[in-house]
Amino acid sequence: MTATSAALSPLERGLNLFTEVRRGEAASALMLALNIFLILTAYYMMKPVREGLILSVDGGAELKSYLAAGQALLLLGAVPLYAKLASRYARRALINRVTWFFAACLAAFYGLALVGAPIGVVFYLWVGIFNLMVPAQFWAFANDVYTPETGKRLFVVVAFGASAGAVFGSFAAGRLIDPQGLFGLDIFQLLLVSGTVLLLSLVLTNTVESRERTTAKADDSRKAPDEPLGKAGAFQLVIESRYLLLIALLMLLLNWVNTTGEYILGRTVKEAAPGMLAADPALAPDVATFITAFYADFFTVVNIAGLLLQLFIVSRVLKYFGVRIAIFVLPLIALGGYLIAAFYPVLSIVRWVKTAENATDYSLQNTVRQVLFLPTTREEKYKAKQAIDTFFVRSGDVLSALLVFVGTGLLALSTQQFALINAGLVMVWLLLAFLIGREHRHLVSGRSAA
Repeated sequence: MTATSAALSPLERGLNLFTEVRRGEAASALMLALNIFLILTAYYMMKPVREGLILSVDGGAELKSYLAAGQALLLLGAVPLYAKLASRYARRALINRVTWFFAACLAAFYGLALVGAPIGVVFYLWVGIFNLMVPAQFWAFANDVYTPETGKRLFVVVAFGASAGAVFGSFAAGRLIDPQGLFGLDIFQLLLVSGTVLLLSLVLTNTVESRERTTAKADDSRKAPDEPLGKAGAFQLVIESRYLLLIALLMLLLNWVNTTGEYILGRTVKEAAPGMLAADPALAPDVATFITAFYADFFTVVNIAGLLLQLFIVSRVLKYFGVRIAIFVLPLIALGGYLIAAFYPVLSIVRWVKTAENATDYSLQNTVRQVLFLPTTREEKYKAKQAIDTFFVRSGDVLSALLVFVGTGLLALSTQQFALINAGLVMVWLLLAFLIGREHRHLVSGRSAA
């Protein structure tokens, strides 16, 4: 045993099985991991409810795609508002206010459901915004806490919390609404549970903030957390940086492919559900419950796979190949998956294609995306990242919605043809990955020289 390893605590030595953790780093890393665990648990309790409400209506699979345009329009107002809040409030106050707002919305949706209000469309729009803004805010905070060198090592631990939260949230949702289970909640009661979990995440945020405040103030190379940010707008920061603009375009294209893939899966599930219920009525009392249960199980499997990848694969890919190689893994998997789906568009095949894509996206690709922001400025982390992770992601949804509209309404494309289009889009995605890797190398080498 070396002197360095002997100085580590048992917990730190245990974490070194997955990535390099140095003395004194374990506590904050694990609290951040638990923080994002709770956020993702809350989200994955909402997500099956969203799918059940929207897919149970006529034309639900197509409506999902079209609502992405509404989310993008809402984000045109939400992102600049968030940037103004980030310029006005210290990071603790900013995160607390935004999180309390979203938790209050969940209570409001529950109240509306009790009086029979049709919340499906509005809830779908709201969940899409929550899923982008709240995790993006967390990762901006994590990027702000760590230096680039530290973050590259410890984001593997933090992102494990996200993977674990996704697994637990989807599993818990399925068990909580199981009519034969211990709780037997209705789908709207899940909203109150997820809101409570979301508020619990603030305990971790504020604890980490208190621990890291002294460190940040003692480091002359980093701004103290209470120091205000500049007045530049979020979109302005993206447009003025070639590196950030390329990341924004990659996220747009990634989500275009992913959302079109979700449409392919949703369309296949919707078409298969009546036949499966006719063959076995015990599966579910109605189509909405069948679809909700299908997605709860699907998300559970996806997230378990993502969790295993996060534990045993991600850190090794980043350590031995680096971020500039890791960025190619997901598009290569997606390319192979959609080519397979183009020739075998049955539910079992489409499900496993999306399982492989989503599991890699939630683990390796998510970690890579956060690592790409480590060399950026603090203002870019809070503002530009929010714009990229929200508006540009949703713009990919808009392009997917346009593709679905043209493909179904004008061209009558089959599921196979949608899969082939996705494969073509992945080829452009691979080109963007190459350009980002080149810019990342220049950025990191330039700052190292400085």
